[in-house]
Amino acid sequence: MSFSVRTVDTSPFEGQKPGTSGLRKRVKVFQQPRYTENFIQAIFTAMPAPGPQNATLVVGGDGRYFMKEAVQKIVRIGAANGISKFIIGQGGILSTPAASALIRKRSADGGIILTASHNPGGPENDFGIKYNTRNGGPAPESVTDAIYQATCTISEYKEADLDKPVDLSTTGIQRFGPVSVEIVDSVTDYVDLIKEIFDFELIRQFRQQTPEFTLLFDALHGVTGPYGRRIFVDELGFPETSLVNCVPSENFGGGHPDPNLTYAHDLVESVEKHRISLGAASDGDGDRNMVLSHDWFVTPSDSVAVIAHYADCIPYFKRTGVRGLARSMPTSCAIDRVAAAKGIESFEVPTGWKFFGNLMDAGRLSICGEESFGTGSDHIREKDGIWAIVAWLNIIAYANQTSPGASVRSIMSGFYQIYGRNYFTRYDYEEVDSEGATQMMDRLRSLEPGMEFDNYRVVKLDDFHYTDPVDQSVSQKQGVRVIFQDTSRIIFRLSGTGSQGATVRVYIERYDDKEFALDAQTALKPLVNIALDISQLEKYTSRKEPTVIT
Repeated sequence: MSFSVRTVDTSPFEGQKPGTSGLRKRVKVFQQPRYTENFIQAIFTAMPAPGPQNATLVVGGDGRYFMKEAVQKIVRIGAANGISKFIIGQGGILSTPAASALIRKRSADGGIILTASHNPGGPENDFGIKYNTRNGGPAPESVTDAIYQATCTISEYKEADLDKPVDLSTTGIQRFGPVSVEIVDSVTDYVDLIKEIFDFELIRQFRQQTPEFTLLFDALHGVTGPYGRRIFVDELGFPETSLVNCVPSENFGGGHPDPNLTYAHDLVESVEKHRISLGAASDGDGDRNMVLSHDWFVTPSDSVAVIAHYADCIPYFKRTGVRGLARSMPTSCAIDRVAAAKGIESFEVPTGWKFFGNLMDAGRLSICGEESFGTGSDHIREKDGIWAIVAWLNIIAYANQTSPGASVRSIMSGFYQIYGRNYFTRYDYEEVDSEGATQMMDRLRSLEPGMEFDNYRVVKLDDFHYTDPVDQSVSQKQGVRVIFQDTSRIIFRLSGTGSQGATVRVYIERYDDKEFALDAQTALKPLVNIALDISQLEKYTSRKEPTVIT
């Protein structure tokens, strides 16, 4: 069967500017007539050369409300713009890491991922559309800028009149004239990749020899439930009771699919109550993770540093070597210490996984992470929650070979003995007034070094900018850094991951090479008070308390 193409007159909508992870708005915004169609057309208009003609496109998302409707729109508009092959996850489901892996495995020309990541879902909450390029990673600023410009000037979009919707429920190939739509198992390709990276046999042996070791994985009703079941239960042999909230839901079970101590509090309580050896969670689209045990919480900054330290026990890095280490600027400097000790090149980049992708494509980066619960490597071009959790299983199994009974806490203690501890916390103030937040940041940028607060003297105060060592592109205004004489840091940054208002993030870090067991909030309390004093945050945001403390 063939199809006809119709041209639909339209006009621009304000504010369709993609952030670091695509366009995120309330569902009701996307449901406006022509709104979603405009943005999808803009993606195809701005698609890097050679463009959409005869291209292959991967499509999938995290299962949130409005996803299936959006998939159908992408197929109709993509077909009209010349896409010749669509590869779509069964039911529309693909975790963000799985989508990246599939783009790379199939040598696709790009992908569209339907997610608002860790933001709540449902009719009253958030939706998102994100374009990834042929390397499997988020589109660089040059492409997202071109998409935005296309949304500002759009006057029409093209749409194929298909005789029926795509059947997302059954794997196999469907044909619409010259266009093929392949529905693939959402999980298999990704699981095959993870099995190539980690020592599954070692983990199985450890589990069998250490029956007292327990795992509890919480998918927070997000996309990773099926991936977790296939890996942890089917492949590694953990009992079904090791899984919780592993059925994807359009509204994430009414919860907030953000794996942190606030929104994953049920997991935290269960891990403590039942003395779980390794507790873990991932977010709505599967690119973030949280790792803890009944007696220790692993900060994301520490997690990526520990993985880098133990990289030699992971088969993938035994084969490839570790080419480089990197962190986002607000992330603690723990991984820098690992890089220095091992003589490995390291990088400090702005927040946004695309900055890591450039370094990976240039062969200069292997392991990287963000304090916002994102960890990953060059196996794909996205952060990867399941990857990080399996990495910890691999490390624990390896450590137990020489130190029976090695646990999350003992591994962290050993790490601090070698490198010292970077105490770290983040305060999030969500959906504050954008104008007040902007005024606060402008005032911070105007301050000068030299200020003193008790035992802390400011020796550097700047607005972080980054020149990419690969393509020489420059990113300005990436966060205000307040650095003290003892290397302690306070970072202020506005986040682009919310759908309305502004989110102010305040990051606080202090290094200690003697005391490793202090409570982080106690250790950092003086610096927290300094941060609130310097920023006058309550004055500009009218917030007395943060929404989330990590």
